[in-house]
Amino acid sequence: MTTSYDDIIDLPHHVSPTRRRMSAYERAAQFAPFAALTGYDAAIGETARLTQAEPESDEERTRELDAKLRLLQKMLTEKPVACVTYFVPDARKSGGAFIKKTGILHAISVSNQSIGFEDGTEIAMERIVSLESDALRENITG
Repeated sequence: MTTSYDDIIDLPHHVSPTRRRMSAYERAAQFAPFAALTGYDAAIGETARLTQAEPESDEERTRELDAKLRLLQKMLTEKPVACVTYFVPDARKSGGAFIKKTGILHAISVSNQSIGFEDGTEIAMERIVSLESDALRENITG
């Protein structure tokens, strides 16, 4: 019985004069699993990442914040410490996150509709959810 490999079946195994023989470990590494779906893990992680809904505009809360900002603006020379909770929209999906910033107030700009801290952080007034300050409590009680 003859097969198509009869002419080469008894030839010696080829050994390259320029390349060394690979170890079994090196040969196996060629066939190691690879990421066939590049970016799949990142996409799953992004989908699983939770965001919070942006708060609804509330007239009462807006009036309260406005009153607090007016008081703090009068006290800027005293360098009041304030704790501001504000909403930051997510760049990739609907919703966002609530961030809390505590620091010394540096400026309250009505024209820019923002407040500034001494460390350079600026927050748009429309994003502020709550504002607390010991200076406000002292001013109201004292």
